[in-house]
Formats: sequence, C-alpha cells, structure tokens
Amino acid sequence: MHKFAVFGDPIAHSKSPDIHRRFGDQFGLGVAYEKVHVNENEFESKVRQFFLDGGHGLSITVPHKWSAFQIANELSDEALLAGACNTLMASDEGLYGHNTDGLGLIDDLDRLGWSPAGKRILLLGAGGAVAGCLGPLVAREPEEVVIANRSVDKARRLVDRFDRGVRGIGLTELDLQGAPFDLVINGISAGLSGSAGVELTDRIVNADGACYDLIYSVDDTPFLKMCRSLTDQRADGLGMLLAQAARQFELWTGFLPDPFEQFIDFGRVPNAHI
Repeated sequence: MHKFAVFGDPIAHSKSPDIHRRFGDQFGLGVAYEKVHVNENEFESKVRQFFLDGGHGLSITVPHKWSAFQIANELSDEALLAGACNTLMASDEGLYGHNTDGLGLIDDLDRLGWSPAGKRILLLGAGGAVAGCLGPLVAREPEEVVIANRSVDKARRLVDRFDRGVRGIGLTELDLQGAPFDLVINGISAGLSGSAGVELTDRIVNADGACYDLIYSVDDTPFLKMCRSLTDQRADGLGMLLAQAARQFELWTGFLPDPFEQFIDFGRVPNAHI
C-alpha cells in the first residue's frame, strides 16, 4: 500500500485524495491518501513524523510550499527556480523537494495544443503559482515571457532568476507593450474584476491567442469571463491540477498515469475548451 498525504491550511477543499486513488486504480496499485490540516508552526515536525511512520510521498499546498523548500535537503531544478516545493519524498539525503506545478501546466498546454515555443507569453501576477510555472515555461523557448504585477519589484525579483527572455512590468504598463500576446496566463488568484485594476483588450490578447487561468472552477472564472469577447481559446487550471498530480504520482511510484482520464469525473470533456 502506497501511503500519501497532502498538508495544507485550509485543506478541506483538496481533491488530491480522490485524484491519486484513481491514479492508483489505473495501475492496480493500492493508495492510501489523506488530507491533513497542518498549522505553520507544526509543519516541519508533522512532515518528519509522516516519513518516520512509513509515508511515501507528500503533496504540499498553501501556505507551506516555502517551508517545504526550506526543510528539503535536496531540491529539483524546478523547485530551485520556483523557490518553493509542492512535493516531498524521503531520500538518502533526508528530504527531496520538487515542484510539479509548472510541469503540470506544460502538460496541459500540450493537451490543448498551445505550445509555448516561439510565443509571446504574458503572466499576470508574481505570486507562488506564477513562480512555479516560470521555469518549465522558459524551458520551452518562448519568444518572450512578460510578468505583469501590481508590484514591479516583486515581478523583477522573479525575472532575476533567469538569464534572458523574461521581463517584469507593472499592471499599468500592459497597454504599452506594442503587440498583443499569444498566450495570457492568469496567476492572480482573486481574479481580475475590479480589485486588480486590469481590463484585458485586443491590444493585450492576440485575436488567435489563448487565455489560461491557473485556478479552476465549475463555472467560468472571472478572468475567463473577461476573455470571452477576445478569444475562443480559453481554459482553466483543471488540467494543470490533474497533470501536476500525475507528475507527483510518477515520482513516488515510478508509474506515470494519464491525468486527463479524470476529466469526466469533473464533468468535463477532456479535449474541450471552456
């Protein structure tokens, strides 16, 4: 029996136990997966106890991804570029930390046929979700990646992790970029209506471009509602959620499941855009 868990605060909303148990079913593997509410001050002790008790893999969600990064003894390239871990497992060195968020995004973009290669990409926000996606996006060699954030300094701190091809601007500068973007990815979790002070237009989104929201919802997110008049190519982050979990499952078990087999369980058609 493979013993997994997800640690977070809050945690009741997590779909991870169901997702990973279904991955286990694809390969006939027994999976025990718990969701555990963990406070910040008990995070490290709970992590170490989980592995002492024979745990095989941990998913880490907000607000603990930075803490997981700090306590890991070994880090993947993805975790190093993200500055955060969403995945932990035991290793000979102690704890191995990985970040599968960006890999999951790339897997979903490939499913949608929205390859980042050679494209101008706009990322809205400069928080943890965007940081986790940057490395794998840049590795696919887009023409340019622009991070737009209310705090320009925060955006530029992310930019500084890369040698070239990434630029940071303020949200107020979006209309001044000269040409629209081929792919716009929203990483502002509260959505863009009102509070973010952003309104997307055809000067920002290419007519045959695509809009992707890192969060997912039963209905259109506020961001995707804003994009309706700009492009028919719109998707939320359900595919990314499933694909990043599949990458975790592969790390922990050696088996890579088909993440998109589960779209039907969320009431979705696997290859349909929103």
